[in-house]
Amino acid sequence: MFRKLILTAVLISCTTPAFAQLPFPPLLPLPQGTPEERAACSPDVHKYCERALPDVLQVANCLQANKARISPACRQVLANHGM
Repeated sequence: MFRKLILTAVLISCTTPAFAQLPFPPLLPLPQGTPEERAACSPDVHKYCERALPDVLQVANCLQANKARISPACRQVLANHGM
Protein backbone atom coordinates (compact mmCIF):
# COMPACT_ATOMS: atom_id res chain seq x y z
CA MET A 1 0.00 0.00 0.00
CA PHE A 2 2.77 2.45 0.92
CA ARG A 3 4.55 1.79 -2.38
CA LYS A 4 1.33 2.46 -4.29
CA LEU A 5 0.86 5.71 -2.38
CA ILE A 6 4.38 6.80 -3.29
CA LEU A 7 3.88 5.77 -6.92
CA THR A 8 0.72 7.82 -7.31
CA ALA A 9 2.18 10.86 -5.64
CA VAL A 10 5.32 10.66 -7.75
CA LEU A 11 3.44 10.32 -11.01
CA ILE A 12 1.43 13.41 -10.16
CA SER A 13 4.15 15.64 -8.82
CA CYS A 14 6.69 14.84 -11.51
CA THR A 15 4.76 17.08 -13.86
CA THR A 16 5.64 20.17 -11.82
CA PRO A 17 8.66 22.42 -12.38
CA ALA A 18 9.49 22.43 -8.66
CA PHE A 19 10.02 18.67 -8.61
CA ALA A 20 12.01 18.70 -11.83
CA GLN A 21 14.46 21.24 -10.36
CA LEU A 22 15.50 19.15 -7.37
CA PRO A 23 19.32 18.99 -7.24
CA PHE A 24 19.33 15.24 -6.67
CA PRO A 25 17.51 12.20 -8.05
CA PRO A 26 14.89 10.42 -5.93
CA LEU A 27 16.40 7.95 -3.49
CA LEU A 28 14.29 5.07 -4.81
CA PRO A 29 13.81 4.26 -8.47
CA LEU A 30 10.02 4.64 -8.40
CA PRO A 31 7.83 4.44 -11.50
CA GLN A 32 6.39 7.78 -12.52
CA GLY A 33 3.15 6.64 -14.08
CA THR A 34 2.08 6.87 -17.65
CA PRO A 35 1.70 10.15 -19.51
CA GLU A 36 -2.05 9.49 -19.50
CA GLU A 37 -2.09 9.12 -15.70
CA ARG A 38 -0.10 12.30 -15.23
CA ALA A 39 -2.40 14.17 -17.63
CA ALA A 40 -5.47 12.89 -15.77
CA CYS A 41 -4.34 14.18 -12.37
CA SER A 42 -2.20 17.19 -13.13
CA PRO A 43 -5.12 19.69 -13.29
CA ASP A 44 -6.46 18.41 -9.96
CA VAL A 45 -3.05 18.64 -8.32
CA HIS A 46 -2.68 22.24 -9.45
CA LYS A 47 -6.25 23.12 -8.47
CA TYR A 48 -6.45 21.47 -5.04
CA CYS A 49 -2.98 20.41 -3.94
CA GLU A 50 -0.45 22.89 -5.28
CA ARG A 51 0.58 23.89 -1.74
CA ALA A 52 1.65 20.29 -1.12
CA LEU A 53 4.21 20.36 -3.93
CA PRO A 54 6.88 19.07 -4.22
CA ASP A 55 6.21 16.68 -1.29
CA VAL A 56 4.82 13.61 -3.03
CA LEU A 57 3.30 12.13 0.12
CA GLN A 58 1.47 15.36 0.88
CA VAL A 59 0.19 15.47 -2.71
CA ALA A 60 -1.15 11.93 -2.39
CA ASN A 61 -2.78 12.74 0.95
CA CYS A 62 -4.29 15.90 -0.51
CA LEU A 63 -5.75 14.06 -3.49
CA GLN A 64 -7.27 11.47 -1.17
CA ALA A 65 -8.71 14.22 1.04
CA ASN A 66 -10.24 15.86 -2.04
CA LYS A 67 -11.34 12.61 -3.71
CA ALA A 68 -14.97 13.76 -3.97
CA ARG A 69 -13.91 16.95 -5.79
CA ILE A 70 -11.25 15.67 -8.19
CA SER A 71 -12.01 14.63 -11.75
CA PRO A 72 -13.36 11.15 -12.49
CA ALA A 73 -10.23 10.44 -14.53
CA CYS A 74 -7.93 11.21 -11.60
CA ARG A 75 -10.15 9.22 -9.22
CA GLN A 76 -9.72 6.29 -11.59
CA VAL A 77 -5.93 6.69 -11.50
CA LEU A 78 -6.04 6.62 -7.70
CA ALA A 79 -8.27 3.55 -7.77
CA ASN A 80 -5.93 1.82 -10.22
CA HIS A 81 -3.14 2.27 -7.66
CA GLY A 82 -5.16 1.06 -4.69
CA MET A 83 -6.03 4.44 -3.25
